[in-house]
Amino acid sequence: MQELVRVNEKVVGSETVQTVNARDLYEFLGSKRQFADWIKERIELYDFVQDVDFIQFHKNVNGSIKPLTEYFLTLDMAKELSMVERNEKGKQARLYFIECERRAKNPLAALEDPAAMRTLLLSYADKVVERDKLIGYIQPKAEALDRISQASGSMCITDAAKTLQVKPQELFSLLSKNRWIYKRSDGRRWVAYQDRLQQQVLEHKITTIDRTDGSKKVTERVLVTPKGLTRLAELVSVIA
Repeated sequence: MQELVRVNEKVVGSETVQTVNARDLYEFLGSKRQFADWIKERIELYDFVQDVDFIQFHKNVNGSIKPLTEYFLTLDMAKELSMVERNEKGKQARLYFIECERRAKNPLAALEDPAAMRTLLLSYADKVVERDKLIGYIQPKAEALDRISQASGSMCITDAAKTLQVKPQELFSLLSKNRWIYKRSDGRRWVAYQDRLQQQVLEHKITTIDRTDGSKKVTERVLVTPKGLTRLAELVSVIA
């Protein structure tokens, strides 16, 4: 079967179905009208419903002031639009879409048709790309959860570095660059930024130490909370 118009799988409503780009169908049918006028009139005249018979989206095109509106039509809508053209091209397209539906119900038939195989492979390639994008988004989060699965309670930055499997100096540098912590003017102690304390990703721990001479020493340390550790684990996974 010769490929007349490329068929793609798209989600229409809540169902994944075979669709065709309305612009591709319009060009095959050879209509003399402007595409925008042609498709809008057809939708209104034959009462086609968005997200039932077709979906639409806008895309920006270089050199164009207005975004381009694209329509993807279900095969039922594509067959009807082909039929109402009342010409040989329309008849040819309608029979082509009927055959596409038949082959979709019998996938083995595509093995004997190079054009159909090409369409299936292109559709599969699109799905692989989308899958890889999804994996790229999910994997850092999965790694982050795995890294903190054994951790509980707030911990000092050095211990947090061990949990995250990074060097302490690297974590201190990361926290400083991303405005989690800073050093006071004396340059001796790290302090959490106020907004990080409010976000409850860091906290300050004040400890009083009794000296041998009877005096007391007050120390303050920055601790990473479980919530902060989760966020840091994601950040470390992304930049690793």
